[in-house]
Amino acid sequence: MSTTPPRIVLVPPSAKTGELAQSLAPSGFELVLAPDSGPELMRAVESAQFMVCYPNVKMEAPFYRTATNLKLVQLLSAGYDAVDIEAARAAGVPVCNNGGANAISVAEHAIMLMLTVSRRVIWQHASVRGGRWRGNGPAPAMYELYDKTLGIVGLGTIGKKVARLARAFGMKVVYFDIRRLTEDEEDAIGVKFRLLKELLRTSDFVSLNVPLNASTRHLIGAEELALMKPTAILVNTSRGPVIDEPALTKVLSAGKIFGAGLDVFDQEPPPANNPLLQLDNVVLTAHFAGPTSDNHIARFRNAFDNIQRVARGEPPLWVVQELR
Repeated sequence: MSTTPPRIVLVPPSAKTGELAQSLAPSGFELVLAPDSGPELMRAVESAQFMVCYPNVKMEAPFYRTATNLKLVQLLSAGYDAVDIEAARAAGVPVCNNGGANAISVAEHAIMLMLTVSRRVIWQHASVRGGRWRGNGPAPAMYELYDKTLGIVGLGTIGKKVARLARAFGMKVVYFDIRRLTEDEEDAIGVKFRLLKELLRTSDFVSLNVPLNASTRHLIGAEELALMKPTAILVNTSRGPVIDEPALTKVLSAGKIFGAGLDVFDQEPPPANNPLLQLDNVVLTAHFAGPTSDNHIARFRNAFDNIQRVARGEPPLWVVQELR
């Protein structure tokens, strides 16, 4: 008597990644590639036990009413702020993020933004290309990472990797997180706990590595920015709304902090009239801290491993904190 293999529905971000997923898919499962919306997706999830996708797929109450056999929603991303948590909770379906598959990439990107802002790389590049060697004038202020204090807000998987990279540059690392490490854990990474206001007052660089939720929305506002040193640099590779963007724009425009490196924004893509686009002391990237050609494999490796765990009757890894 034949049994139907458990179905994995995958919404791939591209045809190329779909092919990669097919090459890594575990034996004994049916892998179905589906679009991110519409009747075809709903037909595919009707008999699916597992869903693999990015948070752009709308999984609201009607989705779960159709996908009644679903045992796991496995995200390919670290962030999950676009996920309908209440709908998943009502359906009793765990939602898991990618288990740090892109943590190295995001951590490297954060360090890159620190270096790019502190050494005015964009200005140097434009000067050389424009025939203005050394800008045809006195060199502006530039700073090294060595012996500076880095304050990490959010010491999760990504934050820990940022800390390790920063230590390799000879930085002193402090952190703030709602989950405080033990002294042994802090010693192993080389970090020290500080209250948020302490961290902002004393840090030369501040890296934001928190998820976006009710407690972190506008975590960094006018009051917090006013605490920072005039030579400080703020880096955000988490989510745009973690910062009060108008407040940051005001501070940067007035030169109250040295600069900022931003991979994320309140509105993505940012509108053409966003004043951040006009500032010389900010470096902007297009929410590209996470995806690299290297970590596509890690995303699917973690996803399929988690699916096999659940299929064996084991609890899933990396359940988002609101559903734990």
